[in-house]
Amino acid sequence: MRIAGITIPDEKRLEIGLTAVFGVGRTRAHQILDKTGIERGSKPKDLKPEDENKIRKEIEAFAIEGDLKREVSGNIKRLKDIKSYRGARHSHNLPSRGQRTKTNSRTVRGNVRKTMGSGKRKLEKK
Repeated sequence: MRIAGITIPDEKRLEIGLTAVFGVGRTRAHQILDKTGIERGSKPKDLKPEDENKIRKEIEAFAIEGDLKREVSGNIKRLKDIKSYRGARHSHNLPSRGQRTKTNSRTVRGNVRKTMGSGKRKLEKK
């Protein structure tokens, strides 16, 4: 089963498999399956073509994949262009939602800045 150019895994339950599409999480997958009347636990390989088309039609009503990625990157570019605080944080690859950076933030800042111990050198005993 393919939706928006993404192959939905055949062996996973539909509620999990639909999350392979960018822009569809668990909650949205549940909404789509409830609206189409398809059981959440069913597998994509067991679906009829009519059911696949129902799901495809429901998903295409949302912004997904390329359109959503383009929209998000456009929003970030706008923040950078107007030189807002959040835009500056994005351009410097720092957390933009108020997290502390003195400690933590290793994933964004990189593992390079680790200091070991207190930073003071121990004096040798004579």
